[in-house]
Amino acid sequence: MSLMTVIGRGHSGTRAISHTLYASGVYMGKLLNASGDLVPPEAMYDACRIFANYVEHKEGLNWDFSRALSAEIPPTFTELIERYLESVIKDESEHKGWKIPETTLCYPWIIRMFPEAKYIFWIRDPRDSILSRHVTDDLGRFNIRYPFTEDERLRRAISWKYQYDLVKATPKPEHWLEVRFEDFVLKQEETLDRLEAFVGIKLGRIIVRPDSIERWKLDKGSHYFDFFEPAMKAYGYQKG
Repeated sequence: MSLMTVIGRGHSGTRAISHTLYASGVYMGKLLNASGDLVPPEAMYDACRIFANYVEHKEGLNWDFSRALSAEIPPTFTELIERYLESVIKDESEHKGWKIPETTLCYPWIIRMFPEAKYIFWIRDPRDSILSRHVTDDLGRFNIRYPFTEDERLRRAISWKYQYDLVKATPKPEHWLEVRFEDFVLKQEETLDRLEAFVGIKLGRIIVRPDSIERWKLDKGSHYFDFFEPAMKAYGYQKG
């Protein structure tokens, strides 16, 4: 039996891989929304709030994740995740999993609960990722401390950085694959070959839209922040 999940901030294109897995016969939970998220999400949200209490906010846009990475997982957290994933855990399908962006907010403990799962880290140019609203834009909703700002785009950018930093600080699980959304759209067959080798099944093909790439070029608002630069360099996104 194979368990898999998708890691990545909201609006990073994770619905594309969720829909792909679903179309390929992977059981993704009892009830999915249009984005391919397993719903209802409240138990997952509450679990994220517990995890956040173990993260220390340092000065500016810096967080110390060391306590969260080493602390014993509270039983309440485990109970909430098991409640959220009840339909997935109980299902006897050979291949199953789930997707919801908030998994990223408590990702280190998810790894410890499901060490044998396959983790797909879905990446997208942050300039595109922050163009649309998402429930994780205000980290304070999940008990995550940060320098609050009324600037909506900056809030989204801070959320993006926090989640990127959290994933980067967490030791990678045994089964881990990083996929750029842009490659899935522009090099679908090549990218699906990588995904198929990783998940161990033949994957269906979904319609992709090239116009979902580099939307920031048509945007009139703020979409670039200096603290994006290290991650953009790491994943091959050109500044300009």
